Amino acid sequence: MSDTKLSDIERQIMWNRLIAIVEEQGQTLLRTAFSPMVREAGDLSAGVFDPQGRMLAQAVTGTPGHVNSMAESVKHFIRHFGLETMREGDAYITNDPWMGTGHLNDFVITTPCFHNGKLVALFSCTSHLIDIGGIGFGPDGTDVHMEGIYIPFLRLIDQGVVNETLIAMIRANTRLPVDTVGDTYSLAACNDVGCQRLTEMMSEFRLDDLDDLAAYICERSEATVREQIRALPNGSWSNTMVTDGYDSPIELTATVTISDDAIHVDYTGTSPVAARGINVPLSYTTAYTVFGLACVVGRDVPNNAGSLAPLTVSAPEGCILNAPKPAPVCSRHVIGQMLPDVVFGCLRQAVPERVPAEGTSCLWNLNVRGRIKGGEGGQYGFSMTVTSNGGTGARPQSDGLSATAYPSGVKGTPVEIAEQITPLIFWTKEYRPDSGGAGRMRGGHGQNIEIESRIGEPFELLAAYDRIDHPARGRDGGRDGAPGVVAFKSGKTLPGKGFLMVPPEERLVIKTPGGAGIGDPAERDPARLAAEKKAGLVTE
Repeated sequence: MSDTKLSDIERQIMWNRLIAIVEEQGQTLLRTAFSPMVREAGDLSAGVFDPQGRMLAQAVTGTPGHVNSMAESVKHFIRHFGLETMREGDAYITNDPWMGTGHLNDFVITTPCFHNGKLVALFSCTSHLIDIGGIGFGPDGTDVHMEGIYIPFLRLIDQGVVNETLIAMIRANTRLPVDTVGDTYSLAACNDVGCQRLTEMMSEFRLDDLDDLAAYICERSEATVREQIRALPNGSWSNTMVTDGYDSPIELTATVTISDDAIHVDYTGTSPVAARGINVPLSYTTAYTVFGLACVVGRDVPNNAGSLAPLTVSAPEGCILNAPKPAPVCSRHVIGQMLPDVVFGCLRQAVPERVPAEGTSCLWNLNVRGRIKGGEGGQYGFSMTVTSNGGTGARPQSDGLSATAYPSGVKGTPVEIAEQITPLIFWTKEYRPDSGGAGRMRGGHGQNIEIESRIGEPFELLAAYDRIDHPARGRDGGRDGAPGVVAFKSGKTLPGKGFLMVPPEERLVIKTPGGAGIGDPAERDPARLAAEKKAGLVTE
């Protein structure tokens, strides 16, 4: 059928089939992963690419930081290995932050897919691994080499034969060897499922290649996004957001330029590289910037190489959003996940009816670890990332979402899972009243969380939080969201970033920030306000 032009109906059927294939790929990763960040929170990406390295389809399950950076990383795999060297049974790996997803904790594995002996596509996937050595998943590193094992572009599997030397290196450089090696194999396994399902589809539809289908997907998606951009006003708008930073505040400055059929975002004016690990490689900056744009333009268009083509990003090298190697980047999400809100601040001046107020944005994860007495050898340790977040900003016609990870999209880790994996007890995990900024539309509420060791041993918190000194800003008369808080139950306030030791007699208190409101609070619907007060979410 490859020599015959496909009909639009055939292409649409095949497109739907591709979506089903990559979703099965993603679900395979979700169900086989060892990392609770993946199997409980969905911190992953999965997709299929054509031999040019163009992303054709992505799994519904996935985060923008993974998906949109992976969209470029496959091109790096192709350039490094060359299509002509790829063989059936191969799989390639890297966690290079500048050519992958922005930090070392995300492994990217790419697998060539062959049909009737011909390379027809590549499947790629990413997931977050809890521990890859170094100082741990926190922002205290001063260069990338402190932050864990750094894997260049390597063959993980060579025509079906696993690179046991590489596996041994990975196993030796983690505090969780079983989990980390298991997650590496789960990534390879999900790509294999994708390859198998694609060849079945191609046999069913008698396809020799995906060239026609790939062109259809990319061309139609790109044309639709450009058409929607043409309906927007042309011009340039700027916005600056101040975030807490590590030792001093950080300024994130963006200028969005809308031309006839394209949008460009430039970050000139943004603060320089930080001394600690909150820096962002340009790949991750691009990933969350274009996601913010896509929330406003082309929201109903599938995310692929075509829909991403009209959206471009630049940042001066050496600024915190284009950090050069070997800058520390472990907690790049603390800054990178603010970028949709920065972009919204620009677009608010052009299309205010489409854009929300600022929210918590960056994840408020509980990165905990410690020692447990007992077990063979005297002691063994635990390490876990418990995902959580605050409220999102109010939307023009509805309230913000409470305790929701936007723009990341990951789910919160269930308390039952966290207490099973770690020797910690969660005394409190509830909505934080009055944390959402008041307004005609209220910002989403944050959470109150209290944690304590249940074995009389101290534990560490690798804190990487923001919105403590600079909470989400209200819009059009709406109030700011409540700032975040990190403290002990006894009353001592703790810093939002860095290694913190929680003594066994203390409870760790986390109050996640609230989203900001939109509009004058006096204009709020009285029935909605009464319902909030009855539910205990509002006391003022």
